[in-house]
Amino acid sequence: MDFGLWTCDSHLGGAAIATGFRGRGQRPDNRRLPPVRINERIRVPEVRVIGEEGEQLGVMDVRDAVRAAREKGLDLVEVAPNADPPVCRIIDFGKFQYEAKKKANEAKKKQVTITVKEVKFRPGTDDHDYEYRMKHAREWLQDGDKVKATIWFRGREMSHRELGARILEKLEHDLADVGEVEARPRMEGNQMFIVLGPRRHKSGAAPKPEGAPPTPQVG
Repeated sequence: MDFGLWTCDSHLGGAAIATGFRGRGQRPDNRRLPPVRINERIRVPEVRVIGEEGEQLGVMDVRDAVRAAREKGLDLVEVAPNADPPVCRIIDFGKFQYEAKKKANEAKKKQVTITVKEVKFRPGTDDHDYEYRMKHAREWLQDGDKVKATIWFRGREMSHRELGARILEKLEHDLADVGEVEARPRMEGNQMFIVLGPRRHKSGAAPKPEGAPPTPQVG
């Protein structure tokens, strides 16, 4: 089993959650804008109409609203189908699509992305492997990602959980200048893990409390 480096991407503000392994890229975003009914495709008896300048034209028979839009060389576009009655806007449909796409792109830019990347250890992880994984965790935290550090126990190793706790304690100490604990060490099944987030104030390394015990050694 490869106890290497995993990643898990989670996008706040959206419904999609994607997970991936090392070397696997994300799929492109091929989502399209929802379909919109215009003109004769609006099949309701009456609608509330907004004029081309944003003025309120009141509730109108849908046929009269379509006719009013046509007379201006424009379209009647349904913008709030679930309202009672549905709300429509008199506008050029091409312009409406452009504005909708522009708003969607702006919303996507403002979307907050949180990436949680996982680094895995064993109770007997040696110093070389620890340093390798710790350096990756440091890079991730500096890039603004979160890090989940996991200790995997097998068989009789479950009776020596203190070894895993020492590794996580050392990791927390070694990354204190770039990360802070968001979830304290806890057990789930045969795993012990801790979650670190990027340090909000990167003014330097976190000072070590006076009289603090020496950093435990891994191995």
